[in-house]
Amino acid sequence: MTRPSHEARQLVGCTVIITRPAGTGTALANKVRALGGAPLLLPGLSLRAAPDTQHARTQWLQAQHDDVLIFTSPAAVRYALALAPMQQAHGAVIAVGRATARALQRHGINAQVPASRQDSEGVLALPPLQHPRGKRVALVGAPGGRGLIQHQLAERGARLCEVHVYRRAASRLTRHHHGAVQQLPATACVLLSSAEALQNLQGQLPATAWARLCQAIAVVSSERIEAAARAAGFLRIHRAASANQADLLMAACQAIHAYPQSRSKVSAQPS
Repeated sequence: MTRPSHEARQLVGCTVIITRPAGTGTALANKVRALGGAPLLLPGLSLRAAPDTQHARTQWLQAQHDDVLIFTSPAAVRYALALAPMQQAHGAVIAVGRATARALQRHGINAQVPASRQDSEGVLALPPLQHPRGKRVALVGAPGGRGLIQHQLAERGARLCEVHVYRRAASRLTRHHHGAVQQLPATACVLLSSAEALQNLQGQLPATAWARLCQAIAVVSSERIEAAARAAGFLRIHRAASANQADLLMAACQAIHAYPQSRSKVSAQPS
């Protein structure tokens, strides 16, 4: 039998909890398996179509004529294009992260993406948003979130329109989820990239399951999520470079070797 490579063994012995919205964690789960880990899907959110699809479609069609079009997530791309195809963009197209840019590229749409920070701060540093006074800027996504882009663009004088093509809601966790969390090993890592998902999980999990989850290593996507995780009760926290899948998994591989308890338990796994 061929032995796995060193790279493929980085997550051996580690359960990796994926908290991304229901139905969106499969690709990340497959990558965890490729690194030798065991994925556990524990969605903190569910994504749903906008309640008034006709209104959302009208807004989306109008937004395509704006000076700047910002997509906040791959889900924003998926739900917007489900409402209506995108014609030739009138102005600049921006994606908050590389995953969103790839989702647009699959539809033949090229987007600018922050080179370093894959977040609101990175988007706000892009050239089309440096002097947006008087420009029409459409923000395509869901209600809620940090509100940083909206606040900053308003201060910079942009004519902002929020196009809500979908909405986020709490996912429904089952007894299977509760039981799986209560059985988590000490080597477990939980990937956190949404404060809203974290809040939903804390509200839905039984107290004993939540306490067990907080014993896992929290791999967080930003300083803001790190603060939220610490406030929620996580003690072992490791920050990733971004919410990008590759960055989260790299941080997970680093995290299980950053804490003595996890390292000793992983090394005790059979070869």
